[in-house]
Amino acid sequence: MGRVTERRRVLRIRGGAAEHRADTLVAEEPLEIRLNGRPLAITMRTPGDDFALATGFLVSEGVLAAADEVANVVYCAGATAEGVNTYNVVDVTLARGVPLPDISLERNVYTSSSCGLCGKASLDAVRTATRLPIARTGAPRLTPGLLASLPDRLREGQAVFERTGGLHAAALFSGDGELLDLREDVGRHNAVDKLVGRALREGRLPLADRILMVSGRASFELAQKAVMAGVPVLAAVSAPSSLAVDLARESGLTLVGFLRGDSMNVYAGEDRIALASDRAH
Repeated sequence: MGRVTERRRVLRIRGGAAEHRADTLVAEEPLEIRLNGRPLAITMRTPGDDFALATGFLVSEGVLAAADEVANVVYCAGATAEGVNTYNVVDVTLARGVPLPDISLERNVYTSSSCGLCGKASLDAVRTATRLPIARTGAPRLTPGLLASLPDRLREGQAVFERTGGLHAAALFSGDGELLDLREDVGRHNAVDKLVGRALREGRLPLADRILMVSGRASFELAQKAVMAGVPVLAAVSAPSSLAVDLARESGLTLVGFLRGDSMNVYAGEDRIALASDRAH
């Protein structure tokens, strides 16, 4: 609710000279996500797009796959003892007939690297839970040149990063490299959830002809979120994890890492990459 940045007094030292001044910092606050009134998860996030973050998280959990499965999303009032709304608690109400998942401390949440699942169990969890499988055909074929252009376009769209230097970003691009949507957050997984939640609420899932570009590394969690939203291509400026690569190969996701300048590594789904040698034949 407008608390994207905050000002703090700092001691700035440059070349031996020191001065006190105000610095702009990215805001970080907890968001509690409730499902049908019951607590489900808490995430540290940059305030803003909270409804999209909550619904995108539920897509990643396999609870939601379409806009009409959501009856209502609201901020919970009276979140403090004084009855003041902090806008840090969001309640998602499912539409009639949408199954309510098991909500307990012991539930198998596979969206976190600390969830207690690993290896084959994690891959099986995503494969069995996804309702928007990645299409094996019809996805964009991308040239290395187009992929190489994405990091600069991502950075150009990071308005808050320019002011704070403390935010991750995730963006959706079309198959011809057009920037369609970009979200920033202290957590790149939250930025992806915000993108997916906005797509859900606008009826654009699955994201079958889109490229998901993320700042930083490509963890299993981010690969899982791409798979759950039906995204065929995930690109990152840094390294993927081994389990992210395994999931990409298992699910048909094209995974590109170390995307810097004209260099990149394609870890899975190289059939979607259109090389000059391919066009020569």
